[in-house]
Amino acid sequence: MHCPDCRHPETRVLDTRVRDNSVRRRRECADCSVRFTTLERVYNTRLMVEKRNGKLEAFSAEKLTRSIQIACAKRYLPVGAIEEIVEEIQQRAVNDGRDRIESGVIGEMVLNHLKTLDDVAYLRFASVYNDFEDPERFAAEVDMLGRAASEVSDLQGTLLPSPLRPAIQYSSRRNRSKAATTL
Repeated sequence: MHCPDCRHPETRVLDTRVRDNSVRRRRECADCSVRFTTLERVYNTRLMVEKRNGKLEAFSAEKLTRSIQIACAKRYLPVGAIEEIVEEIQQRAVNDGRDRIESGVIGEMVLNHLKTLDDVAYLRFASVYNDFEDPERFAAEVDMLGRAASEVSDLQGTLLPSPLRPAIQYSSRRNRSKAATTL
């Protein structure tokens, strides 16, 4: 492994951690002492994606990650959530013994994950994946998502007692203790 800073060919492995399907190594250059991290993965060239037009293309985890990142832009998601989605989709396809998977199946898997993760990201991805051509179709998807959310909230019941405590409103930052009033 060459050092990314000075290109020296000798590096020392300081730490190795095994993840689900990869190995993370912390390395140090023998010449300039710069530390860097490498990630080793099994490169699977067998998995092909069949596009809607029938064209075959090698599965690209990076391409799938980018498309999910676009849908999740400016959304607060758990750290590593997107990578977990991509890894699970890839593992599921490989574990099924498939050498070919339709892009529609991948899209459905992504939508299922995003629906449980973030409604806005789900709608963004669905609008591109389902190729909404008119606002009515998009509105129908939003309504369907809203109905599903209300059904879940009906099943959960209430977490707080119905008569809520009144909120406290402060008139200024400096005089919080003196100016506290209830709404």
